[in-house]
Amino acid sequence: MEIRNVMVVGAGQMGSGIAQVCAQAGYQVFLHDKNEQALEKGMQHIERLLEKAVQKERISPADKDETLQRLTAAKQVDAAASCDVVIEAVVENMEVKTKVFQELARITPAHTILASNTSSLPITEIAAVTNRPEKVIGMHFMNPVPVMQLVEIIKGLQTSDETFETIKKMADTLGKTSVEVNDFPGFVANRVLMPLINEAIYAVYEGVASVEDVDTVMKLGMNHPMGPLTLADFIGLDTCLSIMEVMHDGLGDSKYRPCPLLRKYVSAGWLGKKSGRGFYQYE
Repeated sequence: MEIRNVMVVGAGQMGSGIAQVCAQAGYQVFLHDKNEQALEKGMQHIERLLEKAVQKERISPADKDETLQRLTAAKQVDAAASCDVVIEAVVENMEVKTKVFQELARITPAHTILASNTSSLPITEIAAVTNRPEKVIGMHFMNPVPVMQLVEIIKGLQTSDETFETIKKMADTLGKTSVEVNDFPGFVANRVLMPLINEAIYAVYEGVASVEDVDTVMKLGMNHPMGPLTLADFIGLDTCLSIMEVMHDGLGDSKYRPCPLLRKYVSAGWLGKKSGRGFYQYE
């Protein structure tokens, strides 16, 4: 199947990043968010990133203009009716995602592939609420999307080989390296990463070391580009908690039990960089 038109649902950091790389790859892209303010902010974020790329001479001014011309802010999700692929990038909540997929299955033509950028939720369960489970797939991008090369492609129980191959080829056109992952809680990236972050939080919770010192150990001792607690703040502590809960519920192993300090911070509204405070304070 030839992909020409793409919609991204959700104009947050992940959704706007996905829309940007799709538009840069030559696709006609609709970026949709039911919150008009979030949609406007997402479009502005893309333009700022493209302008920064021009200033650093990574792309030309003409490349920036052509990318923006291929990008449309869609206030109504009905624009998905003209799309070959729709990538969902809304909040990491099964109830919200299934409602989005039910609506997309109703709006889009039968050939349209419906992909989820979920970082941990089961694709099989999402697919089951649609009228085309064979065309539902996971397409988990890494953050920040324009920079990070990896995409996890997750096949649900019902996902067809044709759907997988189409999305794999699409990932190639985006300049990404894709890996095939089976439908298990947390997939690979978060099944490995989140217990690391959770254990770092336990080290703080139990008084083993300060936030700064835990991060320093991992940066200087393990050669990580940033410490796990800084990374947690960038991901969003609410997202980290949600993923840990999905893995704990889905895999039934106590090693995935979220640290009580993580729950406390989320309850307090300390969600990380996006809220101005997490393990660190941000202006």
